[in-house]
Amino acid sequence: MSVILLIASALVILSGVFSPAYSQSVPIPSIRIAIGESEEPGDLAVTLKILFLITILSIAPTILIMLTSFTRMVVVFSFLRHAMGTQQMPPNQVIVSLSLFLTFFVMTPVWQEINDNALKPFLAKEISYETALDRAAEPLKTFMLRQTRKKDLALLMKVSKIKKPTGVSDVPLTTLIPSFVISELRMAFQIGFLIYVPFLILDMVVACVLLSMGMMMLPPIMISLPFKLLLFVLVDGWYLIVGSLIRSFVS
Repeated sequence: MSVILLIASALVILSGVFSPAYSQSVPIPSIRIAIGESEEPGDLAVTLKILFLITILSIAPTILIMLTSFTRMVVVFSFLRHAMGTQQMPPNQVIVSLSLFLTFFVMTPVWQEINDNALKPFLAKEISYETALDRAAEPLKTFMLRQTRKKDLALLMKVSKIKKPTGVSDVPLTTLIPSFVISELRMAFQIGFLIYVPFLILDMVVACVLLSMGMMMLPPIMISLPFKLLLFVLVDGWYLIVGSLIRSFVS
């Protein structure tokens, strides 16, 4: 009875809220978006800045993935899960979240430098918009160049027919970003191979033991999985992998 009373009370309240008398007494806000003519050039500049900001926000996930350490970390953790054979453990949400927060940890010095040298002076109206962009791109380029192989960068610069740069500012982002992503994938696959080796050896040992005992119908993964988990826990695998990933960017 109490549940029925609660439902009836809610219906009465909703019927009173959406009644014509209530809607006439309480003003309902409206949002209007219109396109009109402007006589001042400054209005056009503000409109273009708003469109540019919306565009940046729409590609923010891509910027986070391609211009930071996120790619290497999420690929390595995915290789680890497949090497252990734990199917969906840890889940994708955990892997992505861990990679995201480790990315924040690794990229904090770079973002702090961008904030101090570009964002704060721009908000204080000490530098122009173009100068702020140049200052913001410099530490990001420095970080990506440290992780990019010269071979990958030289390949794309040769294809695009760009002269050999003399400094960080001379390297265009259109060439540096794909070179950085290629180098990150290469490093992630190398780390993934090293992670696979001990688990692969354990699978082979378990398969040989089962074959020698005549248990050919028993899947080796059922026996090797507990030993993989035990090995990973005994060597403190998460500590080793996370520490190696962070040190690979610091060095």
